[in-house]
Amino acid sequence: RQDVLDLILSRLPPTLLLMGTSLVMSSLLGILLGTLAARRPYSLLDNASTLIALAGYSMPVFWLGQIFLIIFALQLNWFPMQGMFSLRVPSEGWGRILDILRHLALPALTYTVYHLTLIFRLTRVKMQEVLAMDFITTARAKGVPERTVVYGHALRNAMLPVVTIIGLHFGFMLAGSVLTETVYAWPGTGRLMFEAIMARDYPVLMGLFFCLSIMVILANVLTDIVYALIDPRVVYH
Repeated sequence: RQDVLDLILSRLPPTLLLMGTSLVMSSLLGILLGTLAARRPYSLLDNASTLIALAGYSMPVFWLGQIFLIIFALQLNWFPMQGMFSLRVPSEGWGRILDILRHLALPALTYTVYHLTLIFRLTRVKMQEVLAMDFITTARAKGVPERTVVYGHALRNAMLPVVTIIGLHFGFMLAGSVLTETVYAWPGTGRLMFEAIMARDYPVLMGLFFCLSIMVILANVLTDIVYALIDPRVVYH
């Protein structure tokens, strides 16, 4: 007997914490590793990163989450099994923050692996295409430092498709990861969606889909703005 909006807003902070952390980690690491691999194609770093990315992208999220639970929570006892916080820790202060971070580690890592592999592969392919273009050869012939060539010229021109993928992930951030949040019992909107499906709670599902639609529209607008910041030629087209 609770209002749908109040219920969704109560589950929103955990989802934003989980999805925001995963999005930032996967974007930064994916772009960095993709750029490094593209600079040295078919090297040991490139081959190893590509193999790991292919394996990570092929693994189902719920299966990977269970593997992490068995290894890091059950066997090594480094992280807690489920939930967002423990009942025995203080309700505020640094103890509370550290406890939430310990609970956040495994679900964030699980969700990061899937998105990181996609961003890495796309960045690597686009960087290799841009590094083979004539203006990169001209910049190197003029004596421009290699760091400036790679990060100042090549990466900026290769970022548009990557920004599209990041914006797509950002648009669905509000929905959370249903499988990840269910495996780790994370109290976010993804788990709320799963519970609503199981209970056939159609008003909650309609509210979640409505909020998700608004989030996708905002993500598309922000993506277009980032396009213009990265490549001003987009504005004139």
